[in-house]
Amino acid sequence: MARPSGRDRFETPDLFGSEPEPPSSDDAFGVSDSGGTTSASLAPLAERMRPRTLDEYAGQQHLIGPGKALRRVVEGRGPLPSLIFWGPPGTGKTTLGRLLATSVGADFVPISAVMAGVKELREVLTEARKAKARGLRTILFVDEIHRFNKAQQDALLPAVEDGTVTLIGATTENPSFEVNAALLSRARVLVLQPLSVDDIRNLLERAINDVDRGMAGWNATIDPAVLDWFAAQAGGDARVALTALEGAIQAAEPDKTGQRQITDDLLKECLGRARFAYDRQGEAHYDLASALIKSIRNSDADAGLYWLARLIEGGADPMFIARRLCILASEDIGMADPAAIVQASAAADIVHKIGFPEGLYPLSQAVVYLATAPKSNAIKRAYHAAADDARETAREPVPMHLRNAPTNLMKTLGHGLGYRYVHDDPAAKEEMPCLPENLAERKYWKP
Repeated sequence: MARPSGRDRFETPDLFGSEPEPPSSDDAFGVSDSGGTTSASLAPLAERMRPRTLDEYAGQQHLIGPGKALRRVVEGRGPLPSLIFWGPPGTGKTTLGRLLATSVGADFVPISAVMAGVKELREVLTEARKAKARGLRTILFVDEIHRFNKAQQDALLPAVEDGTVTLIGATTENPSFEVNAALLSRARVLVLQPLSVDDIRNLLERAINDVDRGMAGWNATIDPAVLDWFAAQAGGDARVALTALEGAIQAAEPDKTGQRQITDDLLKECLGRARFAYDRQGEAHYDLASALIKSIRNSDADAGLYWLARLIEGGADPMFIARRLCILASEDIGMADPAAIVQASAAADIVHKIGFPEGLYPLSQAVVYLATAPKSNAIKRAYHAAADDARETAREPVPMHLRNAPTNLMKTLGHGLGYRYVHDDPAAKEEMPCLPENLAERKYWKP
């Protein structure tokens, strides 16, 4: 008998956090008819509230809105190609993959690139070939596909090429850098955006009030203004929002009537650093660093401090920040204010000696100084102009009078002949050329 279509064939690991302890008085929160705890009730709130239909799905209207290609697929009016979903965490990549698999009547096979190697991948593809022979379609969902190395990505190519599987890859990293060109050419890249504050607020309200899958049995109340603030703090990440909400509700002490008041302080504690969309090795790391440098270059001290705070509060390596500031001090200021590099170097030295949290002050001082300093990229332009000529004239001999002459033989051959010591002969500064003859008129340094 054929397997039911649109069903997961492999269990997905619990990636969402600790198991809650639901109230025993409500069957919707874990008590089965026989008195046992249901497995569904033990799943974290973010997993329990995973959308089951497109109507429950939040955000990404640029992909699933009326008339969009994925909407037509879900409605059964279009083919489903291999896809790469690129977007921040908690934006619905896995859920959208599941909904697409259900819509086309395919088996949904999720694997994690962190856990699966080539051996496991080949086993999945072998099962998919058997299913294809029986007329069944397989959607292979690879979470964190950027974690696959070249060999693992290459192992996917034949199966994607011949239709053994329809690949849906999910990544938080730029696929241009993390997914090889051969695989990219066989898939369509779709960009998922962080959820809006309204989307997050609606998800939270539904989770608080949902009797079957949510937290209604916990009798939680939250002030609308606090809920609005909390939705904004989640940074567009539904998983962060739901996980923090669940933790706050579980941690709240019920009053005499059994009500649990969820405060902003409790939510702040549960959010922790999760609200910062930051990964030391990820795309956000370089985007934030880029924003910091470009703001300082634009002499915007306020924006520079903001992006510095985003990096620091997100957990960035302080020495990474300090190094970037040192580079900027020469690249974008240079001789327009020679003290700039002293400020940046001093900040780097102090941060190295004292670390965080106190190190944030010298970094902040350096950011403000560099942002308000006069700007000039003359050093950068001068070097690169010289480098262009250096590449074009790499075989140009060093003029004889500038050559080293440590031995009598070299002096006999003319090395150093005609060199004039400028301290004893000030006229040498103007009269003795130091560039190769065919570059004698070049001017690289233009203050």
